[in-house]
Amino acid sequence: MSIENLIAQLNAETKEERLAALREIKALTDKGELPTPEKTAFVNNHIHTTYSFSPYSPTKALYLAWQNGLGTAGIMDHDSVSGAKEFIEAGEIIGMPVTVGAECRINMSGTALNGKRINNPDQISVAYAAIHGIPHQMIDRFDAFFEGYRRHRNLRNLKMCRRINEIMAPYGVAIDFKADVLPLSNSWEGGSVTERHVLFALAKKLTARFTTPAEVLAFLENDMGLALSAKVRSQIADGDKTPQFYEYDILGALKSNLVEKFYIDATDECPDVTEYIALCRETGAISAYAYLGDVGDSVTGDKKTQKFEDDYLDLLISELKRLGFNAITYMPSRNTREQLERIIKLCSDNGFFQISGEDINSPRQSFICKAMADPMFAHLTDATYTLIAHEEAASKDITKAMFWGK
Repeated sequence: MSIENLIAQLNAETKEERLAALREIKALTDKGELPTPEKTAFVNNHIHTTYSFSPYSPTKALYLAWQNGLGTAGIMDHDSVSGAKEFIEAGEIIGMPVTVGAECRINMSGTALNGKRINNPDQISVAYAAIHGIPHQMIDRFDAFFEGYRRHRNLRNLKMCRRINEIMAPYGVAIDFKADVLPLSNSWEGGSVTERHVLFALAKKLTARFTTPAEVLAFLENDMGLALSAKVRSQIADGDKTPQFYEYDILGALKSNLVEKFYIDATDECPDVTEYIALCRETGAISAYAYLGDVGDSVTGDKKTQKFEDDYLDLLISELKRLGFNAITYMPSRNTREQLERIIKLCSDNGFFQISGEDINSPRQSFICKAMADPMFAHLTDATYTLIAHEEAASKDITKAMFWGK
């Protein structure tokens, strides 16, 4: 089989096919028939896979991390750990240490942050939180925990599809949750279905209807009246030149401009923060708040200019400490130096473990965060290996994990 076909197999339908292709690629590399990737000091603890929204299976994601020279990589899917065991096995095949995590939305209405827009662009009193360093013997425990929340989320997804169809009815465009959205996910294997899946289905309807990028742009801007940034407009206009990005760029435009028109508040699918903290303590995993900070020019193109936690950051940190969070995670490429200096100092002053990771859920996004080369973030690379040590220890005995019970 050619290397091109082997790489394509990394996204095959079954885990067994994907891992078999990676074993063959690694064997060819060990024989010198394929070049060995040059290892760098870069790390990434926030890689999404097809078990939430991503163009990459867990195996393909780790292959790309390896080929890009990452020293280590971490899986981070929404409301799902169903890709974790495959990710771990892929890491064993290529000899790369990995970490297991998940991302979820938590209800903060019973805290001092009630009524505030925290780090969620779509809903007040709800925050995005990460779970890092999940001990491997606890993966099934987390899968059972998330299963019910995924069911509730899909009920809301179905209702949001209906709202989108009401919006799109004048244009003769409609999406079907079962026929158009679910096939884009790994929901039958414990994957989650997100707003991105819904909008990706809509993007595919638009590219099926309009044959050129110019027609898509005219529809989005003139018919639907969406205000596209110059960056996103340029990306879509070049869709013929970059077909691998085209539908993802349309998705980004829709996410930035359309979500508020069809979004339904998440309720039953969001565990209470106290339940989330209790689960992390019980399992030896690390509870981490995901700092977003006020957004100016969105790096990913799918977030509009908006204010988040920066106006009340001292209150936020105090409340996270009271609630018992272990860590704060942030993305060096997404914020200004002033924002980053402030969050780093607050973490240090309040004893929060600091974790980095660059959101990977689109083929446009690089596995390498060049901002991490700045000596200012050297502690984040060191922290990643502390995270690996925590997960390894906790996978043997959670009572020996450095964050256990805190």
